[in-house]
Amino acid sequence: MSEEGKWLFAYGSLIWRPDFRFIKKQIATLSGWKRVFWQGSTDHRGVPGHPGRVVTLVREEACRCVGMAFQIGLEEFEQVISRLDFREKGGYDLKLVEIEYNGRKRSAYVYIATPGNPDYLGPAPPEDIADQILKSAGPSGRNDEYVMRLAQALRAIGADDLHVFEIDRLVRERLQKK
Repeated sequence: MSEEGKWLFAYGSLIWRPDFRFIKKQIATLSGWKRVFWQGSTDHRGVPGHPGRVVTLVREEACRCVGMAFQIGLEEFEQVISRLDFREKGGYDLKLVEIEYNGRKRSAYVYIATPGNPDYLGPAPPEDIADQILKSAGPSGRNDEYVMRLAQALRAIGADDLHVFEIDRLVRERLQKK
């Protein structure tokens, strides 16, 4: 397969469920960004009027977000992005960033939901985030499943994400008490 292609950086559900063809995947980091459960989901892990919470990225200079980079063939890139634009339609915009892997820097595209979108929920205490997640479900399944699968995927690639792991711990504790 050709080594030519464009890169896409995944930090949420695309890590474990990319559902597109790619040339290769590589653990990568995005410096200056932090993964947070601040985006509402009314089309996947929640419904209108009762949104779930999914991750987005916020600027934080001292942080490094570990995720998965996918190299997508040039001939397939536009089709993949078109499908992902639909999948990520709930407030996410495609941006060009610089990622690092194996000591190399490379341009990559990433979907980021910013405060200007109508589903943006913003910060909240971790306990409140966990409570909202436990009450939410949508067409793609329960919101707590999203949290646990994300935490599992991050552990599998060696990422240390205190925010995700804290929300995962709180969700699991509350599920055990039910």
